[in-house]
Amino acid sequence: MIRPLNMTDESIDPRYLDAAAALLCEKSLFDFVAEAWKILEPGTRFVPSWHVRAICTHLEACTRGQIRRLVINIPPRCMKSLLVSVFWPAWVWTTRPHTRWLFASYAHHLSLRDSLHCRDVIQSPWYQRHWGHRFRLREDQNQKTRFHNDRSGFRLASSTGGVGTGEGGDFIVADDPHNVTEAESDAQREAVLRWWDQSMSTRGNDPRTVVHVVVMQRVHERDLVGHLLEQGGYEHLCLPMEFEPEARCVTSLGWRDPRQREGELLCPRRFPRAEVRELQRRLGLYGTAGQLQQRPAPLDGGLFRRSWFRIVAAPPDGWGHRIRYWDLAATVDGDYTCGVLMSRSQDGSFCVEDVRRGRWAPTQRDAVILRTAEIDGPGVQIILEQEPGSAGKSVTAYLARRLAGFSVAFDRPTGAKEVRAQPFASQCGISNVTLVAADWNAMYLDELSVFPNGRYDDQVDASSGAFTRLTRYPEQFVPPTSLRLPRVPPIRRGIPFEPHVGRRAPFRLRRPESA
Repeated sequence: MIRPLNMTDESIDPRYLDAAAALLCEKSLFDFVAEAWKILEPGTRFVPSWHVRAICTHLEACTRGQIRRLVINIPPRCMKSLLVSVFWPAWVWTTRPHTRWLFASYAHHLSLRDSLHCRDVIQSPWYQRHWGHRFRLREDQNQKTRFHNDRSGFRLASSTGGVGTGEGGDFIVADDPHNVTEAESDAQREAVLRWWDQSMSTRGNDPRTVVHVVVMQRVHERDLVGHLLEQGGYEHLCLPMEFEPEARCVTSLGWRDPRQREGELLCPRRFPRAEVRELQRRLGLYGTAGQLQQRPAPLDGGLFRRSWFRIVAAPPDGWGHRIRYWDLAATVDGDYTCGVLMSRSQDGSFCVEDVRRGRWAPTQRDAVILRTAEIDGPGVQIILEQEPGSAGKSVTAYLARRLAGFSVAFDRPTGAKEVRAQPFASQCGISNVTLVAADWNAMYLDELSVFPNGRYDDQVDASSGAFTRLTRYPEQFVPPTSLRLPRVPPIRRGIPFEPHVGRRAPFRLRRPESA
């Protein structure tokens, strides 16, 4: 915000004051925003919050080339679109009107809205008075979604999945690339990731200087932000609604989240405590964690909570039925193959004794399953998840033959994963499930605590599958396999039969000869 000079109005030429104000706006994006705010929001007072300064500071670093890949996570209604998609390009054009900008959002009307707001700022009398002599908008290229200036710069607005071939920019920005209502769809999320990797991120005019910025609230562990942070190379500015000391954001610029007390609000003047509580009530547990706190799951977990599990040194005595349930991955570079060993005691409590998990080629995976079975012993029943189709049947049938001498059964789970996990989660919720202390505990709890918003769910699937088997069948009952055995025909009184010989010989029934 522009600071007043230590002079009286009578002692200085107003034209000098105006020029000095314009110079301050050129040097500081924050000052530019403070002055331009009334153009778009004349009835709303600008609140100079520290988080606005933080975003402006990092966008200025992007403009200088100090940061070339930036991710900003911030709750909705905190000026992220105005700062990134409206004021920032207008500010850069005050000194670098030749720059070219590509913007995209999940909805075309949102990209269109921000494009119009940016153009309104540029065409305002205030902007034209100070910087109108540096460039002009071209009348023949002055559309709602795309406008050019006479210095070869342009701003293009599109939607996720858009931006055709041939378009290139110096600044590439994704502002809310995910639709929150579609975040649970794996297909929708993966489509956004492919669009960014294969299309949007490749549109840089110069790969040595192009700037990529993604601004959004978290919606899933496998959303675009999670994908980019896993790839690495991105500066991450994370601004949760309520401060979490153990997750304090620190960036390469030396910037630190200035809050000190746990639960301290991001902008109490705009979102006081009562308003935040109402938001949390409406969003629910997962919405609060993602959209407000910028975590894909609640801190202690959602469907599963860390505090529910007690870790023990060894399974208590008196454990009865034990099952090793294998969730088999179809590919090496995708999901994990996971085998969970779970047991049920005589008093009805459950214990996760061991977890084997890895990305293995088929031959290595089969060897791991066989070796694990030998370690577990013949008293542990093995359940193999069978994928639909002939390939899934062939894999499980082959494994069953390799596991000769062990009790093996197949399982074909149906229904949504969340529904299948609910019975197991209910027992975890009453602290009726313990874990044997081992190095897999942290990995196991990490996955359960973000389910169903996590990237992986193999340990959840294997655990819920083992739990279902333990509760569905009595301890002494061994579920049948799905191997097709020769069918024995019924024996009817007075009608003997001759068993078939060879694969094609049918059963031949004959009546006894009359006396």
